[in-house]
Amino acid sequence: MKFTKLDFYIVKRFLGAFLLALGLFTIIIIIFDLSEKIDDFIEHEAPFKEIIIDYYVNWVPFLLNLFSPVFVFIAVIFFTSKMAQKSEIVAILASGVSYIRLLVPYIITACILAFFSFALYAWIIPRADKTRVAFENEYIREREHYSKQYIKRQIRPGVIMTIETFNLNDSFGYQLNMEHVEDGRLQSKLGAEKMVWNSESNSWQIKNYWIREFKNGKEYLYEGKEMDTMIQFDPENFFRKMDDIQMFNLKELDEMIKSEDMRGTGNTFYYITEKYKRFASPFAIIVLSIIGVTVASRKSRGGIGLNLGVGVLLSFAYLIIIQFFNAYGTSGSMPAILATWIPNVLFAGVAFILYRLAQK
Repeated sequence: MKFTKLDFYIVKRFLGAFLLALGLFTIIIIIFDLSEKIDDFIEHEAPFKEIIIDYYVNWVPFLLNLFSPVFVFIAVIFFTSKMAQKSEIVAILASGVSYIRLLVPYIITACILAFFSFALYAWIIPRADKTRVAFENEYIREREHYSKQYIKRQIRPGVIMTIETFNLNDSFGYQLNMEHVEDGRLQSKLGAEKMVWNSESNSWQIKNYWIREFKNGKEYLYEGKEMDTMIQFDPENFFRKMDDIQMFNLKELDEMIKSEDMRGTGNTFYYITEKYKRFASPFAIIVLSIIGVTVASRKSRGGIGLNLGVGVLLSFAYLIIIQFFNAYGTSGSMPAILATWIPNVLFAGVAFILYRLAQK
């Protein structure tokens, strides 16, 4: 299939409208977010350079990519409606170009945008988001209030850790207990009055500790004042926000799923849903592009405004359905792969119906 001037013309209009939508939305979200967080920036004396580079440059791409299917949809509706009102679509079809051939440049452009969206989700945004999270921890989040009572985790198979209280501000935990169980039998137990995290060596130091070991039917007791130990748990995991999940790339996300499943924290469904969502969301760009063409290619008396109204209505419907099924996925009420792909399947059905009804 040869790419014609008409194809290049549609691709150019497609990308131009899409970039315009991104640019306008970028300005809007920065203005609203800055008005909300300006007091935090001033109170914590955040440097202007870090606000722009470390925060907004790393946060805005995530938000834009999150809503990219909607931006693509509105962009297609906008420029295709203008073509239809100028009778360009009618002229193209009257010249012998089939409707399916008219869709080719739209689908190709949508596929390119979908690929870039997936690349952002998989590799680029996770790297950038680590910087964004570090900035928020430094200048926005009130971390001095981060403390938890009675923490219980399985830090590796058969090893259960409980901490009476832990405060992230000074990285101190109190009343530590660790039990090592194999085949239903207690192998050893460690207790300590205090534990503190050393971020430089990524290790825990326990104080006023005791260790009970059970070997060959005998019990052995050891006591000490201080000891460094490699407890396999980062204290940041106690206080990580669920919204920070985007800072994990696909490999790190798989490791986090395995870790959370082993620890039994109940967050596994959330991470699995996020994983499948990164594959489903780019595909939505292609589906919504086809819907956009079928809705906007018909010349209507209502003009561009009517088509844009229909487009906005369908966009909201898409977002509502996405949130509805994602809620089921993150709660474990529905398999994550179904929760993330059902909206695409539903809208693919809508795209097929609209294509069959489109003016050809």
